[in-house]
Amino acid sequence: MLRYVTSESVTEGHPDKLADRISDSILDAFLAQDPKARVAAETLVTTGLVMVAGEITLEKGYVDIPRVVREAVLEVGYTRAKYGFDGNTCAVLTAVDEQSPDIAGGVNEAYEWRVLGSRDPLDRVGAGDQGLMFGYATDETPELMPLPISLAHRLTRRLAEARKTGEIPYLRPDGKAQVTVVYEGQIPLYVGTALVSTQHGEDVEGEQIAQDVIAKVIRPAIPERYLSEKTQYLVNPSGKFVIGGPHGDTGLTGRKIIVDTYGGAVPHGGGAFSGKDPTKVDRSAAYYARYIAKNLVAAGLAKRALVELAYAIGKARPVGMRVESFGTGTLEDERLTEIVGRVFDARPRAIIENLGLARPIYTPTSAYGHFGREGFPWEATDKLEVLQGLA
Repeated sequence: MLRYVTSESVTEGHPDKLADRISDSILDAFLAQDPKARVAAETLVTTGLVMVAGEITLEKGYVDIPRVVREAVLEVGYTRAKYGFDGNTCAVLTAVDEQSPDIAGGVNEAYEWRVLGSRDPLDRVGAGDQGLMFGYATDETPELMPLPISLAHRLTRRLAEARKTGEIPYLRPDGKAQVTVVYEGQIPLYVGTALVSTQHGEDVEGEQIAQDVIAKVIRPAIPERYLSEKTQYLVNPSGKFVIGGPHGDTGLTGRKIIVDTYGGAVPHGGGAFSGKDPTKVDRSAAYYARYIAKNLVAAGLAKRALVELAYAIGKARPVGMRVESFGTGTLEDERLTEIVGRVFDARPRAIIENLGLARPIYTPTSAYGHFGREGFPWEATDKLEVLQGLA
């Protein structure tokens, strides 16, 4: 029986992704000054305006938020007022307070430390919020990610590259892609639909855009083995896309959580990532859950692995942990969960220290997904031997 599975991606010039980029740039700027900074930065972008709000506590140093904002906007490519938005002339408003002392108290001294009397240093830092987080890995791609989201990210990265290099000179920063993969069971067969919508200049015809995007974006980005005579190509199916970016649509931090993760292949806990320091388990525990799942699959203990972590605000130890292998595990899921609990320490301070998260590494995550990309510590597969030994 055939299944049709779809995922989307957007470029860094998409208004929501621009907001994510600004929030993560602010986070990195504060972590560069103080690795213990507490940051929750939310951004709104619209025509001629960037609004930054949030809660930030900095013990040392100083960050010029408007300067960071303008640099982020210009780096993305909004450099001309003709686009309806540019980093040199947009207004930048800030409304930032310190982190709530009620939240800070539970983070600085966790329930285990404050109430239960533990003196284990890893029990001292509590989770910055309650919630559940999911991590996932599958062996259907080399990066152990679902194929639809991997291909969608390849399309948007290639679209941005063609703009930045001038290979397609009329492209502008805003753009998005969507890929539908046809599966037989769990086996991907071919791409059923490849969709690209891209902002462009005024003096170009739709037929020319379609020819260029198919030849210079879609075909180079999607491996030939996944393209067939059945593949449908859609380029700017709405017609013109001249007005885009924050001029065409208001952008907000955290509105692309499925793009940021697994493209809808598995559940999402609901928490966004960008602009949050690693004491916020919405971010750090989601990274750690991916780290666990990827190591399980890379170790050969499952072909697919979903890891769920759950936290209570102000408490160090997770209140829930489970592994689901969808029947692909070499062991029962209960046994895999037991092994994960022995190998991986999911307390917030342990996550931060083990993955080295208290440093400015987040701006690159703000577009093209947080997972399946080399260079991030949560993508390491350094627990294979110990997992295989216990299994």
